[in-house]
Formats: sequence, structure tokens, C-alpha cells
Amino acid sequence: MTTQTDLTVAAIIERNGRFLMVEEIVAGELVINQPAGHIENGETPEQAVVRETLEETAWHITAEQMLGAYLWHLEDRSKRFLRIAFVGLCDRHEPELELDTGIVRALWMSLPEIRAQQHLLRTPMVLRCIDDYLSGKRPQPVMPKLNVRHDNVDSVLAFAQRV
Repeated sequence: MTTQTDLTVAAIIERNGRFLMVEEIVAGELVINQPAGHIENGETPEQAVVRETLEETAWHITAEQMLGAYLWHLEDRSKRFLRIAFVGLCDRHEPELELDTGIVRALWMSLPEIRAQQHLLRTPMVLRCIDDYLSGKRPQPVMPKLNVRHDNVDSVLAFAQRV
């Protein structure tokens, strides 16, 4: 049996000691996540993280640097998620924009607030990305470049950090 891999992007945005997060409903439960989502056909990962952040938070961002690739499996191993995380900066906010379906709200949270709500994090990748960002960790230069057709996901999987 082949395990399905969902390729996603996520934005790690810090401002004044707080991180841009979203509360969203997933499978009927409220969870906390970074702005994140899937790469659409014809997009680069950088374009996808900018679009997803705008759709989920109403913040325009600049994706400055890739933080890393993270691989996480569901407990039953039926599915795995490959997350490409980017560090970015907020450019401007458009609070009148309607947020994506399922997004309850965007909010800025401090690290202690995120740790206190750890049981609500959508996946362990959320906190792992923040910890890596705060430690100054950045990807090794051997990271393969993703192409827009996603036909080299296996090479990225080989590089990804297991969470």
C-alpha cells in the first residue's frame, strides 16, 4: 500500500515577539495553525505561501527564506504531510477581506501562548517550525528545488526532517 503524501506550505511570520496564526475548524474541531495550505497547479511554493497567507489572514506577506521541509505521518500511517515552511514579513493588512472557509480568525500569539495551547495545534509541525525559526536553523544548501509539477517530491521527502 502506498502512503498518500500531501504537499503543503506554511508561513512563519513573527512581529514584535508574536507569531501570525490562524484558528480553523478541521474535522469539526477548532485547531491552531500557521497560515498554510496546498500548492495549486502552476504555482511555486513561494507563490503558494503568499496566497495562502492572504486567503487565511488578510495579510500580504513577502516570503523571504525557506525555513525547511518537514515530514509528519498520521498516527495510523495512512497519510503523511510534507510541509515546506517559509519565513516571511508582513507587508500590509486588508481586514475587510473575507477569510477562507473554515478559518475562524487570524491572531498574533506569543510563544508562551502557543505552548499553552499546544493541545490545539493542528500538527506537531506547527511548534517544530517555530522552534527551528527561533533557533536560527535554516535549510542545508543541498535541498532540491521544487518544480511546479511536483514530480520531484521524493527528492524533497529524502531531505525532510521527520517530526
